[in-house]
Amino acid sequence: MDREHRRKLLGISIAVLIVALTFSPQFRSVYSLPPLLRIMVGENHVFQVAFPISINVNPDRDGLFKINGHLVKRGNGDIRLVSPAAIETVRLGKADLEFKLLGVIPLRKTSISVLPQLKVVPGGHSIGVVLHSQGVLVVGYSPVESVDGEVYIPAKDSNIAIGDTILAINGQPVQSDSQVAEIINQSGQEAKPLDMLVKRNGQTMHYSIKPLLCKETERYRIGLFVRDSAAGVGTMTFYDPETGAYGALGHVITDSDTNQPIDVEEGKIVNASISGIQFGRRGQPGEKIGVFLEDEDVLGNINKNCSFGIFGSLTQPVTNPAVNSEAIPVASMSQVKTGPAEILTVVNGQNIERFSVEIQKVALQNTPETKGMVIKITDARLLDKTGGIVQGMSGSPIIQDGRLVGAVTHVFVHDPTRGYGCFIDWMLMEAGILPKETKQTAGSNPGFFQYAM
Repeated sequence: MDREHRRKLLGISIAVLIVALTFSPQFRSVYSLPPLLRIMVGENHVFQVAFPISINVNPDRDGLFKINGHLVKRGNGDIRLVSPAAIETVRLGKADLEFKLLGVIPLRKTSISVLPQLKVVPGGHSIGVVLHSQGVLVVGYSPVESVDGEVYIPAKDSNIAIGDTILAINGQPVQSDSQVAEIINQSGQEAKPLDMLVKRNGQTMHYSIKPLLCKETERYRIGLFVRDSAAGVGTMTFYDPETGAYGALGHVITDSDTNQPIDVEEGKIVNASISGIQFGRRGQPGEKIGVFLEDEDVLGNINKNCSFGIFGSLTQPVTNPAVNSEAIPVASMSQVKTGPAEILTVVNGQNIERFSVEIQKVALQNTPETKGMVIKITDARLLDKTGGIVQGMSGSPIIQDGRLVGAVTHVFVHDPTRGYGCFIDWMLMEAGILPKETKQTAGSNPGFFQYAM
């Protein structure tokens, strides 16, 4: 066999070996690591190694974590890994890691951020959510019949769009639909055009509109339906007894007509009682039917409505008999695994109950995303009562191995027994309990009052 032939055989053998390695579970265990891995002090991260692999660690301080029991220090150089490779965190800090095949071929670079161990009290409480938007939201057009018998929509003709938020009129901030109607009518009586400050896609702009006298109402109007508030039932996810901060819902509250997120001017959460369940079926998501207990004290305020739900501060301590009102540890997303778990939620009155679920899929994320895991309801009691995940269950805490790992966010319309959950990491960051390292609807459909103007 000549040298050239041997070279070809060697090249083919190496290529086959590399392809085989890339399809191995051990390779995927390393390659699936996200660019940034968040682990809390005392947690372990384990991955399997079945081929010669080394890791170069560049920590910002000595003693940040151990690898297979050996404390890592700066300047250690490459560390040969054996299976299973276990990273055990020891103290707060950060480190850059580079995995190499045969100590030479780069496989993966990732960073580890070691965060403080946290404990919060899991929720499960049914809450009534009342939001008042910043300004008023344009949700539709309302044609105006003028005194000459013709029909007009002055706002639409002036390029006001559904989904816009009206922040101010003639320099005066607006906060309610009735206030907007009164300003429009008064300006029309004075024969003055309206200067409307409008927010659209994060940008503000001014529009000039001339009010039109409505033949039917004998008031000046511009042809819009607007809304200034939203209300619905959801579930609290957690609260921090140290700071009073809470998080709920697991996803943003949007307007039911425009599907636009509602900018919060002010809001509150109150106790809610579940009086009935609309059973969930394939193609027809179910719903919790709740009653606001507004005669009781307000539970807390709402200062943020974002992709991961609503956040604010409690005005009074709340109890959770399902966990004896005790705080439990929080698990970072790298600790979540497929397998059994449970959720806390209310299906009758105000009684928080535990129900078994299965985490079927886990997708580690580099940036904030609400669909971090897929869960399936396995508890026969809950399936008999609701058919699976229903509206109003959003925010129900997901607990695995005694640790809070996330919250229920969405139901699969084609299969109400399954749905998505978000990782608790992102919710804790939005609540200000964990530092943000990367930039980035309430349970039942809210009901609204529309005001034509």
